Amino acid sequence: MTGEGYNSLDEELRTLKTQDRPSVIAAIGEARAHGDLSENAEYHAAKERQGWIEGRIAEIEDKMARAQVIDISKLSGKQVKFGATVTVVDEDTEDEARYQIVGEHEADIKRGRLALTSPLARGMIGKESGDVVEVSTPNGIKAYEILKVEWV
Repeated sequence: MTGEGYNSLDEELRTLKTQDRPSVIAAIGEARAHGDLSENAEYHAAKERQGWIEGRIAEIEDKMARAQVIDISKLSGKQVKFGATVTVVDEDTEDEARYQIVGEHEADIKRGRLALTSPLARGMIGKESGDVVEVSTPNGIKAYEILKVEWV
């Protein structure tokens, strides 16, 4: 994953542990004070939220423990690989798009961050400017020409 992705996970983990976890514990305590727990919707909602928070904390800690952080600023080259920012043009519509190849949990297509495991990213890996990538989509084969490979 990128350093930015690692920092994002670290920030989420910090928020879960220092804000969300204590607030849900307080909510559980308050709901218990209302009496009969079997019919206490606030208690059950707080316990469900607590379960989600604890599960998310465990998931993030596992990802961070296994993460291999790549410093993109030290990468270069003409070929597309993890961390590259690639400008492509759809050969049918002539629409241009710019994507950075990132880890799965960092992917956000609206921000131009494409998961390494996506069909388009897998097709681009190892290619250079001028190469054409064909990707199988539900609407058939789409072809994209790589215009530029950058290391931003």
